Amino acid sequence: MAGSIWKGSISFGLLNIPVSLQKAEEGNDLHFSMLDGKDLSPIKYKKVSGKDGKEVPWNRIVKGYEYEKGQFVIIEKDDFKRANPKATQTIDIEDFVDLDEIDPMFLEKPYYLVPQKNGIKGYFLLAEALKKSKKVAIAKVIIRTKQHLGAIMTRGDYLILEILRFSHEVLEVDEVEYLSDIQRPKFSAKEVKMAQELIDGMTGKWRPDQYKDTYNDDLLKIINLKIEAGEGKEVDLGEVPKAEKGNTGVVVDLMPLLKKSLEEKKKGKTAKEAPASKKKTAKKTARKRAS
Repeated sequence: MAGSIWKGSISFGLLNIPVSLQKAEEGNDLHFSMLDGKDLSPIKYKKVSGKDGKEVPWNRIVKGYEYEKGQFVIIEKDDFKRANPKATQTIDIEDFVDLDEIDPMFLEKPYYLVPQKNGIKGYFLLAEALKKSKKVAIAKVIIRTKQHLGAIMTRGDYLILEILRFSHEVLEVDEVEYLSDIQRPKFSAKEVKMAQELIDGMTGKWRPDQYKDTYNDDLLKIINLKIEAGEGKEVDLGEVPKAEKGNTGVVVDLMPLLKKSLEEKKKGKTAKEAPASKKKTAKKTARKRAS
């Protein structure tokens, strides 16, 4: 399949299910080029030797592991496979757990798993078994040169591989001291109650399509104004607004702020959710801009 990120097999007991890994994210980042401010010529990045400063061609660049200061051992492409041939070609299921047992701190990146020709039956069998048991599979997989922990779960008819962080990659609360110099403040029962009322008033169903990348859209407006003006033309965009700064030296009375927030919610604001047709149009436009 074109565009596959990885190809191999899901190892499930004695079953091997050939699959490919496909993206599950739609990038919408704006891409900028580095230019010389003098004449807008592109800035080029070159791989140069740290010894003589001369450019090194790609076919001479190798990966090296520094085991002592200035001492390297060369690691060839095949060495990564030789380290564990089976691990580089399989998503090896080790356990099954309930999804709600996985701490969100461990979630990192999702992928779609797609069956290859000889893995179709096993793929749908595993998906059906996961649905019936309401479990997710915990597995290990090597992507490029790094081993990852992953959770295989169902989404519609698809199997999803959610890349997880290993426990040693997550800093637990007893391993950090970010709050050590901050004294926990006191607050009244009334303040807590009003904060809870505000939370209740803002609570709704999870609808991810109602949240938009508004900063991206605002930046595109400025870009379009500059394009319309033409190269080298000044565009009056007004003064740069100053960001609000928190007054860290003053103890703030939260009650008036909570009361005002509750009043704003009670007045009722326009619904955030756009009509379905507009949602689809907005999504297509965002994808078109990103491409």
